[in-house]
Amino acid sequence: MRAVLSKTAGGPETLEIEDVLDPTPKAGEVIIEVKAVGINFPDTLIIEDKYQFRPERPFSPGAEVAGVVEAVGEGVKGVFKGDRVIAVPGWGGLVERLAVRAETLIPIPDAMSFEEAAALVMTYGTSYYALKDRAKLQPGETLLVLGAAGGVGAAAVELGKAMGAKVVAAASTNDKVEFALDLGADNGLIYPSGALDKAAQKQLSGEFKLATGRDGADVVYDAVGGDYADPALRAMDWNGRYLVVGFPAGIPSLPLNLTLLKSVSVIGVFWGAAVARDPKGHAANMAELMQFYAEGKIKPRVSQTYPLERAGEAIKALGDRKALGKIVVTVES
Repeated sequence: MRAVLSKTAGGPETLEIEDVLDPTPKAGEVIIEVKAVGINFPDTLIIEDKYQFRPERPFSPGAEVAGVVEAVGEGVKGVFKGDRVIAVPGWGGLVERLAVRAETLIPIPDAMSFEEAAALVMTYGTSYYALKDRAKLQPGETLLVLGAAGGVGAAAVELGKAMGAKVVAAASTNDKVEFALDLGADNGLIYPSGALDKAAQKQLSGEFKLATGRDGADVVYDAVGGDYADPALRAMDWNGRYLVVGFPAGIPSLPLNLTLLKSVSVIGVFWGAAVARDPKGHAANMAELMQFYAEGKIKPRVSQTYPLERAGEAIKALGDRKALGKIVVTVES
């Protein structure tokens, strides 16, 4: 089978596609014929040894896949050849066939395409865990989403609306803000790209405050970091919750005196670790997300697809922050 491999640390240009041996299922495992692979920001980091996990090389990136069960190992119950399923292995997904533990699989609804299925779990799972479990977002509250047109940001916009919040979408271009407004955001604003000096940060904070209302945001969903964090924190309401989701613009230093003065909580969001620690909670969240999908409240937006042999280009496009919604690699066996 074909596999996209990282053999040395580096950018997407270092990835190679090779023929490797097909996997065989061990006890408790199934083999998935991969149809689609969602590309996520961790894919840009893991190939450069900048992620929390460093798999032994050679390895394939690709954290979430959708496909069809091709073979079932000994002792597997309730999963059958031909089932349409989602798996989130963390890495290893940019291949034609993948071995995974059967108990980790998520069934794909009949109405959902493989491309949508590969774009659902990590982005919506992260954002729902952040908004529901970490921030405890309530109906009528104001949610400010930074990076509102990216994978997790777009999911946060949709979920915020599904949960009854007023959603303000912030992004770096007019096209991205318009995209977030089409997802259902109530208001939007464009923030400047690149480094921000103190004057620019102060101005941006004022724009955040104007967009979110007199009292400011109850919850900030920060999937950007960098120089945007301080202005967002300053634009928060009393008892606000600041969600730390990602740092594509750099790891910020927050003025903790403001958290005291506003009684703001700064809350980390590490969805992958939460799934491992609380699988029952994860399963409940997935069931609720599937219900949201069935009700039409969420719908993964796949803006670009690439074939397996161009997986490096897909990862580069995401790393360059050009994506609106989700990028997916499709696999033709």
